Amino acid sequence: MPIQLLPETLIDQIAAGEVVERPASVVKELVENALDAGARRVEIVTAGGGKSLLRITDDGGGIPAAELPLAIRRHCTSKMAGGLEGIDTLGFRGEALPSIGSVARLTLRSRARGAEGAHEIRVDNGAQDGPRPAALSAGTMVEVRDLFHSVPARLKFLKTDRAEAAAITETVRRIAIAFPAVRFELAGEDRAETVLAAGTPEARVGQIVGPEFLDNAVALDAVREGVRLTGWAGLPTYHRGNAQHQYAYVNGRPVRDKMILSAIRGAYVDFVPRDRYPVCVLFFDVDPRDVDVNVHPAKADVRFRDPALVRGLIVGAIRQALGGMSLRASTEGAEGLMARFRPGGMGAPSEPAPPPFSGPAAPGAMAASERGASAVLGRRTGGFRERGDTPFEAATNFFRPLETPSVREPAPRMAGFEPAARPVREAEQAPAPAGAEFPLGAARAQIDKAFIVSETQDSLVIVDQHAAHERLVYEALKEALHTDAIPAQMLLIPDIVDCTESEAERLGEEAETLSRFGLILERFGPGAVMVRGTPAILGEVDAKALVRDLADELFEGGQVGLKARIDHVAATMACHGSVRSGRRLQPAEMNALLRQMERTPGSGQCNHGRPTFIELKLADIERLFGRR
Repeated sequence: MPIQLLPETLIDQIAAGEVVERPASVVKELVENALDAGARRVEIVTAGGGKSLLRITDDGGGIPAAELPLAIRRHCTSKMAGGLEGIDTLGFRGEALPSIGSVARLTLRSRARGAEGAHEIRVDNGAQDGPRPAALSAGTMVEVRDLFHSVPARLKFLKTDRAEAAAITETVRRIAIAFPAVRFELAGEDRAETVLAAGTPEARVGQIVGPEFLDNAVALDAVREGVRLTGWAGLPTYHRGNAQHQYAYVNGRPVRDKMILSAIRGAYVDFVPRDRYPVCVLFFDVDPRDVDVNVHPAKADVRFRDPALVRGLIVGAIRQALGGMSLRASTEGAEGLMARFRPGGMGAPSEPAPPPFSGPAAPGAMAASERGASAVLGRRTGGFRERGDTPFEAATNFFRPLETPSVREPAPRMAGFEPAARPVREAEQAPAPAGAEFPLGAARAQIDKAFIVSETQDSLVIVDQHAAHERLVYEALKEALHTDAIPAQMLLIPDIVDCTESEAERLGEEAETLSRFGLILERFGPGAVMVRGTPAILGEVDAKALVRDLADELFEGGQVGLKARIDHVAATMACHGSVRSGRRLQPAEMNALLRQMERTPGSGQCNHGRPTFIELKLADIERLFGRR
């Protein structure tokens, strides 16, 4: 077959395959055109998931009647005065309207500002009709009917009406975040009406991402070499099951750039589980000459002139902001707990009640918040502040066995009202606990040998002792590795750990890295490794369990850099070296943990992304009892 020029209609249909993937793509292109025209109100009406009807009406500047025929021709646009080097509008390619008109029945009606009346032009399968006079008060109305009626092969690949309608909603919501001063309305027979009123950026983010997001996020405002990043980054404990709640905008354009998503992941690598995704809203202000938006017809990908600079800005800004909020807990945990306490929130117990918790110690002992913690540390280590112990020793020493007098358990009480009422009266008359002025307050009790209950001046704090200490050990391990290798405790009798041949090979390859942590091992045959030493700072540790967990970590990590491998190893060792649930703690030990959490960045969540504490405001507790 000889080479020949394709018909214009077929050319438009081919181009439509890239620009118009589904009804949501049409909405995106038309809404962007409305915003480029200066609209302050955009109305979207749909039917049949956008396949039967799409109507977008705006109050923008409109199109003069003489320019309507050009508007539906390919590569005709009013937005390229500055060329490709200076694109400052959302649309610029001049492909949307002709592409839509080639696969649907398109009606374009517009009235330019100052014009005596409106005009419309119609396109059906590429055939043009008009322009002719029409009725429209101001702005532009674009109506698309029977999408893909001329290419039924494309039509059958679309999803259900409900799914397509949801995709349209998500598209509009993503665009709306960047334009809080614009009112958006979505309506139609296939959906419930949605109105996004014009307002502040914070109000719009609350409308789209959720009203609780800003309560669980930190504000961002950073600049690096002409690139500015603003927005909000969610707390590490406020995460979701997919990346759909990550919103990124470059000069107001919503993008799904792989580099940006990767940088977000890197900023949270020490805080969020691998199968969870942080929530964030990021706005980038960049000189148009330093970013290429002409990567794909859908305009969802961009290319930065200096991607390393942008990546560093993202990681640095988010980590710096989160570093100043290490003791800020997500409100989700507290809200969930409060919901469980409300009438009807507690289901029928499926298990017997847990044993009584170890109640508060004597007032004299509990009053030793910071002072008592230092005394315990001093008794065990000779005073780590005076000796200049490392941060890791400070994080681990106070959880090793204490040589303290045993606490005599209170005598059992007889059943009855009078004995039960007496402790309540004593608690009411007790003075405010020493240490309540600290952010995490003073320890008051330990529940189930796993959770520490502390009291601040206006709240009750519940701390997961294992998760909290695991974070402290992890941070101390990383800091120690920056200065020197961690010493090893050599074993009198080496441990032989059986594993698969691939695991043994992987561990052998990483033996040098593991030795920096004080873990000395070597290959021992095709399916085993020999452990000659374990990290001295971990004390007694199950070497076999540690090695097997490390093998799993190295397998899941794959081919990653040295720093990432070190972080994986440190996280695994921290888990094995931290205090376990089921360990009874003395009041001074509990307070020592609280004080160190207050001094450690990122202590609000463990290495796996779980919260280390939940804070219940006393005002909320009072509401449960009808006091407010």
